[in-house]
Amino acid sequence: MSEYSNKSEIDMIYEQLSPRANELYQFVIHYNAYMNQPRDYDGSGELINMVEIHILTIIEDQPGITVSQLAIKWGTTKGAVSQTLKKLEKKELIFRQNENDNAKTIHLYPTEKGDRLSTAHKSYDNADILQTQHELLKSCTLEEVDTFYKVVHEYIKLF
Repeated sequence: MSEYSNKSEIDMIYEQLSPRANELYQFVIHYNAYMNQPRDYDGSGELINMVEIHILTIIEDQPGITVSQLAIKWGTTKGAVSQTLKKLEKKELIFRQNENDNAKTIHLYPTEKGDRLSTAHKSYDNADILQTQHELLKSCTLEEVDTFYKVVHEYIKLF
């Protein structure tokens, strides 16, 4: 059977399923752009995107965390985390320190500048999360918003 022998059936099913999938794709595209938009969280002129600031905040919350632990927590590869860490080091927001008895194990710590920026980010996120929830509650019930986050949680588990 050729791949086109059921074309009409494939087209019919696609027509039914794609509108919902397209909504999800649009959300992902917009959220990805939002995540990659550099922001000045503390008014210092230091621009940093969401991936960088959230990794910095994890380091600030868990000083001494390792690259491997960060990769697991963030759900990505050590290589991807290492690229972000290089950017944070270049901006003098974090520093690395070898473990005393194991030179291979490197612990990550925020600098004073990193601490300040992470705290400013938390304040920014607090306001942003509350504002987003306020806007969502104009057209959705609290139960619908909670359901959205439940579905997102389950979607993450699928990955």
